[in-house]
Amino acid sequence: MVIRGAALAVVAYVLCWGAGSGPADWVYWGGDQATSHYSTLDEINKANVGKLHQAWIWKTGEAPLTEYGVRPGMFENTPLMIDGIVYVTTPYNRVVALNPETGTEVWSYDPKSYTDGQPPNGTGYVHRGIAIWRHARGSGQAQIFLNTRYRLISLDAKTGNPVTSFGDNGVVDLSQGLVWQINKMHYSETSPPVVYKDLVIVGNGVGDRLIYKNDPPGDVRAFDVRTGKRVWSFHTIPQAGEFGNDSWGNESWKFTGHTNVWAPMSLDEKRGLLYLPVSTPSNDFYGGNRPGNNLFGETLVCLDANTGVRKWHFQIVHHGLWDYDLASPPTLVTIDVDGKKIDAVVQLTKEGFAFVFDRMSGKPVWPIEERPVPASDVAGEHASPTQPFPTKPPAYSPQGVALDDAFDLTPELKAEAQAEIKKYRIGPLFTPPSLKGTLSRPGIIGGANWGGGAFDPDTGMLYIKTTNNAAVWRVIQPDHSAKNPRASENDADWSGELGAQATFHGRLPLTKPPYGHITAIDLNHGTIAWQEAFGDWPELRKNPALAGVTLPAVLGVAGPQGGIVTKGGLFFVGGEDTALHAIDKSNGKDLWQGALPARSYGVPMTYLTRSGQQFVVIAAGQGADAALIAFSL
Repeated sequence: MVIRGAALAVVAYVLCWGAGSGPADWVYWGGDQATSHYSTLDEINKANVGKLHQAWIWKTGEAPLTEYGVRPGMFENTPLMIDGIVYVTTPYNRVVALNPETGTEVWSYDPKSYTDGQPPNGTGYVHRGIAIWRHARGSGQAQIFLNTRYRLISLDAKTGNPVTSFGDNGVVDLSQGLVWQINKMHYSETSPPVVYKDLVIVGNGVGDRLIYKNDPPGDVRAFDVRTGKRVWSFHTIPQAGEFGNDSWGNESWKFTGHTNVWAPMSLDEKRGLLYLPVSTPSNDFYGGNRPGNNLFGETLVCLDANTGVRKWHFQIVHHGLWDYDLASPPTLVTIDVDGKKIDAVVQLTKEGFAFVFDRMSGKPVWPIEERPVPASDVAGEHASPTQPFPTKPPAYSPQGVALDDAFDLTPELKAEAQAEIKKYRIGPLFTPPSLKGTLSRPGIIGGANWGGGAFDPDTGMLYIKTTNNAAVWRVIQPDHSAKNPRASENDADWSGELGAQATFHGRLPLTKPPYGHITAIDLNHGTIAWQEAFGDWPELRKNPALAGVTLPAVLGVAGPQGGIVTKGGLFFVGGEDTALHAIDKSNGKDLWQGALPARSYGVPMTYLTRSGQQFVVIAAGQGADAALIAFSL
């Protein structure tokens, strides 16, 4: 369904399609195919950023739809700006074209994905972005690719109408052609596709709580952009005769699902290399039914983007038990290490590490050591005895839990928190889930998450927004009785789950602040250049248990988002508080905060309009509060 706006002000932008893109545009979700989140724009800079103000706001207008039993989730989108049009996807997966100067709607397309009911992810509907493919240069034609639930849809970028020559009247059914048949209602898409030459490449999302034999697998597939015909498929769970199949004991490759690529992928377009951040196999916290290291679970995989053939891989977590998905898109960088120029790929992780590899060979830039980690105390579980630890850069998030990590803003609360912590199994990073519950840090958000890093090619600095909260992993016996309506979703003898929140005394966090950081990593030297607590947590400040307590000026805030870095000397980031921040990229100083109507949930972007005005745009809120906010001078 397409709705066209009538505003005359947008006509000039639409007619200019095909004029070509340059540094003024934001053509890809991550700014470029390398997912560097970098902009060469500098109209907004350290000298004038204090004068930024809200230029326009556009609201999604979405609300729960009781007739379908659905609700919109967080507004996580990063828009694209191409040839004078801003393209945004809403939580309900609508595509909307906007005037970049005013935020006025040009057209909108509604795939009506909500008619399939609520996604099985526990978050409500979310969507992070689209991809665009241009026809022959100068033709003025382009197609938008929207991956929504189990469908891949092609739209004409000028009109928003489906491109009927693609697939079945503009639609490819992604639930078909996998290694086994699936329930398509358990299949989802949240991160944007990758477009390479005449291919559109997609991964998929699977709700973590879906735990049953032959739940949806994580096949990554490429389709012809013109016809929708499948060109290649890569099995993230190696099938019979494929490399890595022997890492799945008890023939668990035949029935284990997930192991999917739900985070954004990255592309070395010049070399035709595609980088996949693969997630955890099912079940996230118990692997007794899948003995072995479980390739390509929690593995960075490099593919030939033309054929889908594996070039190299590195498994970052063996036999994953912590939901330590590779949630961050790989960042492709060029760095200078000991006088040697290296085209590298950086994989950020939830557990707080940055793994750095030569982009072509997969050889680590700095040594990676296999170190002993704690064993599991759950019958039938065989946790890996070792895990990989990079020697450089150092960890950018607190790792593991000890009693000294307890909440400590008063001596009384610290003693109470320590008493609560003693109820759980605690220990260093990679302490496995347990029957009593294991208190782990980082938790399921990270560390780093789907926002990824922002790389400054002029300085070799990588900027990260991180989360420092702890979480509880617990192993349980599933309820297989008839009274459990979800009994069929878990046919294991044991199951893992995200346990109770890691809180005490009226929802105070068990561990001490800060709960979020911004970190600058010097990738030329493998060191941390600076790290600052970032963002605030108003609800925690208002907790009655802290009345009269002197609190830190910055508590830090959780959130999976990332930021962007600009030539103007700034790092723009939201981070799940109610402000867009402009950070001095040289030292971490918070130079400006732009008020938002709700918590920010998207990674920002920036562009320059034809009038020469730079805008910075970020998505915030959810449901009725969801809005896209643009700032300019």
